Amino acid sequence: MKSYIKILSGLVLLSGLTSCNKELDLPSDGRISMDDVFSDYNRTRGYLNSCYGYAPAPNVTRSSFSDEAQDADDVIDGSSYAMWYAGAITTSSFPGFSPDGSPWVSLYEGIRKCNVFLERIESATAYVSEEEKQGWIAQAHTLRALYYLQLIKRYGDVPLFDAPLGVDHDFSQDRKASFSEVVDLIIRDCDQALAIPDSRDQFSWAIYENQFGKMTRAVAYAIKSQAVLYAASPLWSDGTYTWAEALTITAEALANCLSNDYSLFNQEPDASIAINPYALYFLTSSNDQRAVDKETIYQLGGQLQVWKVAGLPSNPGMERAGPNPSQELVDAYEMSNGEPAILGYRDPDHLDPIINPNSGYDPKRPYQDRDPRFYASIYFDGASRDLADATVETYVGGEEGISSNDRRHTRTGYYLRKFNSHRSGPSGNSDGAVRLFRLAELYLNFAEAAYQAEDPDFVIQSSGLSLSARDAVNAVRKRAGMPDLPAGLSKEEFEKRYRNERRVELAFEEHRFFDVRRWKILDKTDRLVTGMRIQQQANEKTYTRFKFTNRGSSSDKFLLYPIDQTEINKVFELTGQNWQNPGWLD
Repeated sequence: MKSYIKILSGLVLLSGLTSCNKELDLPSDGRISMDDVFSDYNRTRGYLNSCYGYAPAPNVTRSSFSDEAQDADDVIDGSSYAMWYAGAITTSSFPGFSPDGSPWVSLYEGIRKCNVFLERIESATAYVSEEEKQGWIAQAHTLRALYYLQLIKRYGDVPLFDAPLGVDHDFSQDRKASFSEVVDLIIRDCDQALAIPDSRDQFSWAIYENQFGKMTRAVAYAIKSQAVLYAASPLWSDGTYTWAEALTITAEALANCLSNDYSLFNQEPDASIAINPYALYFLTSSNDQRAVDKETIYQLGGQLQVWKVAGLPSNPGMERAGPNPSQELVDAYEMSNGEPAILGYRDPDHLDPIINPNSGYDPKRPYQDRDPRFYASIYFDGASRDLADATVETYVGGEEGISSNDRRHTRTGYYLRKFNSHRSGPSGNSDGAVRLFRLAELYLNFAEAAYQAEDPDFVIQSSGLSLSARDAVNAVRKRAGMPDLPAGLSKEEFEKRYRNERRVELAFEEHRFFDVRRWKILDKTDRLVTGMRIQQQANEKTYTRFKFTNRGSSSDKFLLYPIDQTEINKVFELTGQNWQNPGWLD
């Protein structure tokens, strides 16, 4: 008979912040105490395994909630996208419309379990080698850091708990810790994990058989890199973490990953599979014990079905067009010679672009000679659909033509290609997956901290690294097949090129949503997006930009998630304080 063990922690569930359970030992109905759990090797290891799985996985639909895309489902009244674009979101309705709901409860449950494990493992009587035990402790510290990072990048200041709460815990004394205070804990957790030696049974760089998804040393460094970058950014900077400190930490993370066999994926693809190495990377499984994919640091979430939920209407089994890339994103891709195609816009509606005269951009042939990542990420009119003869037709009346009222056709004149294999369909899925952390992000994190702390061409000598901000960006560009950025750019010029590079390299990987918030430019980026309407006339095509209705989701209110109203109500009852984030008052 299959046994069932129900573990009662005897601790407060942080998801509610008010309920509590007494530690029980009820062998008569099959339940066991925490002492029993931590006196047995398999149960202890099982409890650690149960600490995993509480972070929201990245999803390409997040792009529809930023200026990367306009979602085809905005034609459906009451859809998440229609409501988001209208700004008709309240604290109570937010979980039903947000791309990942409201992960507050789940993340705090993960933190609670990590706290329990870290407290109990010290006095555990289970027979386990000291080496393996230390490895378990490192995993739990890293997981807790991951959960807190996912919390603060969404909610900002949050309550901080680094130990289990007793049944006599006085909730009336709780407070929201500042963003920097939480980053302090994140850094400490990662440093404690990294202080444990590198070995198979402890906390390793390597990923062994049946260990896909396990916390590793690279994950701890990636968490530190992103956390300190956010802490130094305009939205959260309070003087605690300077750009110089961010530079030290991001340099350490990048240097250690590079010295432990992490590298940018640069394998030439079979011409029948992918268009270039960048495209192939996102179709390559990262569950290979780092035999081929040496760029992925952590993948959270499984294989996508782009062909089905963000595909071309000519694909068998396709259900919806999903996030349709915006013209603004298309404009962000440079020409293959390294020159920006579009320098900006003469009008507030983005309908009159400023064309770079040095770029070679031709508005009558707008998709020629662009950054290779453009061809890997976006289906456009005339794009090679199957790397053979078939081409995509997004012009009015084309097989994949633009539509203003059909969720199966593009709203912008473009479709998502990144992560999608032309071989995918009802008979088999060859699509890829979004990575939560990858080496290219660490290069870019370092570059941002370096140019902010010094200047774009200043060579940083740190943690065995000898690299400038420009060098780091150029490493990412080189993999993509793009020329180096020119030397001698001012900090302001470099910042514009850097932010554009980050937008292009990390497109559809959720970064844009959080980047425009931490840079405090949400009101400038998400106010509107445009598309391209193409009409076929005889043997010529005309290209006309058009604007969607201004969005109501670019105000400061949308810089942060609202905290679940039920949690706010409970805290108010206990403390008399309203913890809700600014603007989110129903």
